[in-house]
Amino acid sequence: MINRLLIKELQRWSEREGRKPLVLRGARQVGKTTLVDEFGKQYDVYIKLNLEQSEDAFIFSKSDNVRDIFQYICVQKKVVMDPSKRTLLFIDEIQNEPKAVGLLRYFYEEIPWLHIIAAGSRLQSLIKRRISFPVGRVEYLSLRPCSFLEYLDAMGEDALAEMVREVKVSPIYHEMLLSHFNKYTLVGGMPEVLADYAKNGDIVRLMPIYRSLLDGYNEDVEKYARNESQMRVIRHLLTHGWAEAGQTITFNRFGGSNYTSKEVHEALEVMQKAFLLNLDYPITAVKAPAIPALTRQPKLIWVDSGIMNFSVDIQTEYLQNTSLLDVWKGHAAEQIVAQELRIVLDRDYRNEQYYWVRDKRGTNAEVDFVWQFRSAILPIEVKSGANAHLRSLHSFMSQTDAPNLAIRVWPGEYSVDELVSPTGHEFRLVNLPFYYVGVLDKVLERV
Repeated sequence: MINRLLIKELQRWSEREGRKPLVLRGARQVGKTTLVDEFGKQYDVYIKLNLEQSEDAFIFSKSDNVRDIFQYICVQKKVVMDPSKRTLLFIDEIQNEPKAVGLLRYFYEEIPWLHIIAAGSRLQSLIKRRISFPVGRVEYLSLRPCSFLEYLDAMGEDALAEMVREVKVSPIYHEMLLSHFNKYTLVGGMPEVLADYAKNGDIVRLMPIYRSLLDGYNEDVEKYARNESQMRVIRHLLTHGWAEAGQTITFNRFGGSNYTSKEVHEALEVMQKAFLLNLDYPITAVKAPAIPALTRQPKLIWVDSGIMNFSVDIQTEYLQNTSLLDVWKGHAAEQIVAQELRIVLDRDYRNEQYYWVRDKRGTNAEVDFVWQFRSAILPIEVKSGANAHLRSLHSFMSQTDAPNLAIRVWPGEYSVDELVSPTGHEFRLVNLPFYYVGVLDKVLERV
């Protein structure tokens, strides 16, 4: 059993006054059901529905009265309806009965003592039916593939996980943690994959699991797509899109196809809503607020590095290179850094991840990521080597209104350098080891 960090967020939600029904979102097979089952052990009464099963979905098609519905569920599951007991109702695969979605608001209004969590692997399919979650009547949490901290926990490395969590890694553990991070990037964070690897330590054994995950995504295509044409585009993306991970992309004729920019863009947005990928757009400013330039090319970030490595067939590169930055021309490093940053964004209740491009004709300065810290936008470069080679980062720091802090993610040890940009702007450069990316918010509070 992998201990998922999001369970602490579930605990906070359950203890909050004015708590609303919670919608747990995430891609297929990231562990949503397992997480809620584990969380349900903290309740006096845990009731679980799976609306893929007709006997569980039946009552939602027969009544609009949530009190009658809940009473029927209690009779069906042989539990007593008792407001004095902490009770959690988990409605899994809620997209199979869209009417249940609309009723969530009434559960909140009429049975406020009842704790409700809804989840589903195909929530995107609700959009096709023009059904959405009741605005202002539900809360949301996103579950991603396992983070590096969760990987360490699964591998039994509790002491190392605590060092990273507290940002107190001694230099003597640096190479050990870097080695673990490289393995984590290779294996990825899908729970089934990680559990098998923790038990057997065999990469070859994981191949059928990766294949099964990909087959599952392909099987779901007809449930995501709004028509046959879009179905073909999404299948093309699931076959050829992994090779573009961590890179800026062009929609038109994507992956050697004849599909138009509009067709590819719309299909990618459908997949993004299904949490299979993210389209990260650039910003051109260096001062908050961060406003994306949606007419520019986005960067494609997939759900999981392990599936990406399998799909692109680059696993042997991890064994042939000592540095993650040498694997697949650095794209593997950008993919995993984006994954770790996404978890920090979730923790900070933010949705969008960006990178930076210089808004000047004839220049190609591009910073891999940016991070808004308080009122400042901080550049993040994923790169090793001398500080003088960080040309795009120096270009960012040379802009008017540039911050006094920048970040370089690298395989070296943690340190802070005092630097001067080409325009004379003094700033501090935080040299952040890969294993600290997932605790970036804590690092910045201590700089």
